[in-house]
Amino acid sequence: MAAIPVNNPPVIFLMGATACGKTALSLSLAQALNAEIISVDSALVYRGLDVGTAKPSRQELATVPHHLIDICDPWEVYSAARFCHDALQIIEAIQRRGKRVLMVGGTMLYFKALEEGLAKLPDADNAVRGKLLQEAERLGWDGMHAQLQLVDPEAAARIHPNDPQRIQRALEVYRISGQPMSQLQADTRSLLEVPPIKFALVPGDRQWLHERIKTRFDMMITSGFIDEMHALRENALIHAELPAMRSVGYRQAWEHLELLAVNGASVENVDAGLWIDKAVAATRQLAKRQLTWIRGMKEVNTIACDTMSQVSQEEFVLSVLQHCKAVKDDSAGNMEKNK
Repeated sequence: MAAIPVNNPPVIFLMGATACGKTALSLSLAQALNAEIISVDSALVYRGLDVGTAKPSRQELATVPHHLIDICDPWEVYSAARFCHDALQIIEAIQRRGKRVLMVGGTMLYFKALEEGLAKLPDADNAVRGKLLQEAERLGWDGMHAQLQLVDPEAAARIHPNDPQRIQRALEVYRISGQPMSQLQADTRSLLEVPPIKFALVPGDRQWLHERIKTRFDMMITSGFIDEMHALRENALIHAELPAMRSVGYRQAWEHLELLAVNGASVENVDAGLWIDKAVAATRQLAKRQLTWIRGMKEVNTIACDTMSQVSQEEFVLSVLQHCKAVKDDSAGNMEKNK
């Protein structure tokens, strides 16, 4: 996989937990930078997953060019490897147009893969995955996580017991290759020759974020999330084990509607309270993991999103412009010294 040439300006990462306000800030920043936005979100790639992902509106998407949104059907699998392949091609095309690249999202694995490189992991094996799912039905995902602890303790320490998709992948890699996934992942290099400029929205008050998450879910319900779920469930190609349907919110909604359907209850009169509580709790856990990723990254400029006003947002945009200029001046100075 080719890396980005060194004579281009560094890409800019705008990271943050879900519901931190990345979309609104990214639009202002992209306009100020004359940038195009590459979405770094494993759920926004899917067509038809609109309400439950809080996908930017058509008006927002039309404000500046966006990429890697609505590029897959929900029954497809979109991986970190495919993201890197797609993102590198788009970055190169944007830079050829003389514009900056602003990468925005909360799928921290994708940011990490682009910045630190991808391990040469074996491709997915449906037979192995099928056996793992059968074992999970018998042992539960806590039991599968315990298995992972035995063969790859480093990966087990990083992967939450309630994250079946990543537990399955780590065990799959071990069973196919005979090597721990963490060991294979250690041999990587960055796909970006120029280090990115990294910014992250981080709330100082965790309760602020928790309330934002709950409010957003309430808005999703009134905006038609249940109708969206009905449409997805009516498609014979879509089932509960697909990555798209394992996304936070979709997973809990699917399980709730499935339970009602199996028990003969009317899915047209859904008491959403219980599954929303579960989805909100899962989203808060996701946000916690996202913030943990950010804290573990080096050279990240953090912004207190819970106290950001319109004035401070404008100040942030100006500071990013100054930061980019300083990086450009440093780069030019280094090139002059090397002549």
